[in-house]
Amino acid sequence: MMIHRPLIAALLVIFTLPLAIPRATAEQPTISRIAFGSCVRQDRPQPIWDSIVAESPELFVFLGDNIYGDTEDMDVLRAKYQQLADNPGFQQLRATCPLLATWDDHDYGANDAGADYPMRAESQQVFLDFFGVPADSPRREQAGVYHAQIFGPPGRRVQVILLDARYHRSPLRTGYEPSERNEGYRGRYRPNTDPDATMLGEAQWQWLGEQLRQPAELRLIGSGVQVLADEHGSETWGNFPLERQRLLQTIRDSGAGGVVLLSGDRHLAEIARLPATDDDGIGYPLFDITSSSLNQPSGNLTKAGTRFANEINRYRVGLTYFETNFGMILVDWDQPSPIVRMQVRDAAGDVVLQHRLPLSELN
Repeated sequence: MMIHRPLIAALLVIFTLPLAIPRATAEQPTISRIAFGSCVRQDRPQPIWDSIVAESPELFVFLGDNIYGDTEDMDVLRAKYQQLADNPGFQQLRATCPLLATWDDHDYGANDAGADYPMRAESQQVFLDFFGVPADSPRREQAGVYHAQIFGPPGRRVQVILLDARYHRSPLRTGYEPSERNEGYRGRYRPNTDPDATMLGEAQWQWLGEQLRQPAELRLIGSGVQVLADEHGSETWGNFPLERQRLLQTIRDSGAGGVVLLSGDRHLAEIARLPATDDDGIGYPLFDITSSSLNQPSGNLTKAGTRFANEINRYRVGLTYFETNFGMILVDWDQPSPIVRMQVRDAAGDVVLQHRLPLSELN
């Protein structure tokens, strides 16, 4: 049989083209120390970077409010990013490990903004510039900054999925009364049950389903706003209960194991857990680790010098921490069933919240 060499060469090119979805290979190093956080005032001191760098993270995930831009002027937005870039602690972090990021409202451009923010396309390009996304990346063309990446070899793969809950998000509905605040409601929003309302937009929803079907042992899904906590009246996926249900259903239908949620925004830290037996459960316990803020503590300062606020969250495990903080995900891959530690650490790097479990329980 005669071999048509040009045809074979063409087929080789087709089958060796890079895939659109990043995949792990056997040559990729294992990662086991992942730091994350949110809410950085670029114009205030940021000593926490030193503590983060001291923990030798192999990856840092920014969960939004990475600066406080709050503008429709892109030159102003770039200048505020530059303030963060000029911080020596941030520069040290950038030299220590790779950075991945999504955004929340203030770096997006306006407080609590969604699809109504008029400069969202321009802001996206400024965001991608700052985080060094190549000019020819597909992320430059999509509507929103959502992104996914897989690290590590088969058997030790960590997938990071970062959602964009701003670019397409429908309008919020207000309605909490001032008298309700004493009952643990700190915000002003009520659920929007419009069936046409969205958090992600249809293209991102389809993309998320595809990502969850990629092989990985541990999956970290990052959202600027909390997913599980849905009673406090501030921004949360619970403001769109049908979309929150869709997110949980999407995880469940994909059959994806090893999912852990990471969130920010709230200027507090807490660990929340959705039991496997909950009506919205995904078949195993689902944790939402909230870390915020990197340099802006919140809550009421008591005479004893501690911070406190009355805020309800029926999914909370343990306490709420209001001082500056960052998060860590530590994985001991050498155990027969790898051990996952989900942590919140204070400004000095000490653990203030932790939940520890075998990765096998997240399946």
